[in-house]
Amino acid sequence: MIVDYAVYEGGRRVEEAIPLDELHERSQANHGFAWIGLSEPTAEEFDSVAGEFDLHPLAVEDAITAHQRPKLERYGDSLLFVLKTARWDAEADDVCFGEVLLFIGDDFIISVRHGELDLHGVRRQLESQPDILECGPSAVLYAIVDTVVDGYEPVVEALDASISGIERDVFSGSRRNPTERIFARKRDVLELYGAIVPLLEPVEILARAGFPQINPKMKPYFRDVHDHLLREYGRVQQLREVLTSILTANLTQASIRQNEDVRKISAWAAIIAVPTLITGVYGMNFDHMPELGWRFGYPAALALMASICGLLYWRFRKTGWL
Repeated sequence: MIVDYAVYEGGRRVEEAIPLDELHERSQANHGFAWIGLSEPTAEEFDSVAGEFDLHPLAVEDAITAHQRPKLERYGDSLLFVLKTARWDAEADDVCFGEVLLFIGDDFIISVRHGELDLHGVRRQLESQPDILECGPSAVLYAIVDTVVDGYEPVVEALDASISGIERDVFSGSRRNPTERIFARKRDVLELYGAIVPLLEPVEILARAGFPQINPKMKPYFRDVHDHLLREYGRVQQLREVLTSILTANLTQASIRQNEDVRKISAWAAIIAVPTLITGVYGMNFDHMPELGWRFGYPAALALMASICGLLYWRFRKTGWL
């Protein structure tokens, strides 16, 4: 569906109602630009927009089906910029990903949203800054990319806190096995890594204003976004390394606990073997055996078993087996 559309001239929104099929003509006539915002459009809904602005069929197909990797591609006189959005869902304890596709021309920008990113809020904020909006579609592109990149920071913070909790559990001595949680966080970090890394090069290209559709005045703004993106990239890299270390430490801890269990079982088996041996010997059916007729034979055998078991128990405790 079309969420909102407007023509901007001199950095300000034209308030008069302009039919959708006249947007391109109006923006060209008055040296302004059109901004159309769509949310998860169907092929039929997007046909009129694609025809009005002469969008490439392959780019249109990408916008409808989504599920693209972050990229910046050129189709004739327009650009296609794909970004992955990320949001931390505290209730589900998971990261929710979305997608934004941007078609940028000399006098238009079309934003196609798949997910929960509030582009209407971006539009309101940008309309309050006419000095930036005066730079045309490049200003809108900057505002959306900046919003997406800023959205990565709370997700990284949440993942960092979750991973720190897993790290405490691993080294707490608890018998719980957090392997499933480790792999869940590792999957989230890898998906976030896949959203950030492919974005580094396109944003750097925009910072150099390497396309005629990009206003050179926006170069410092894109450089700032690129710096933020590099910072989040570095933090995600650290989280990947920490998760790998935690997984290794967890496996080591599990191996150590298993060895401790084997030592305890072996120690108790050795202690139990002493009375088993003595009672087994005196349980044999022979007529002539030592101490069978002795008055104190029974208590002496019990005392011997208790003494040897106590000695073994003390020894195993001293060596750390019990």
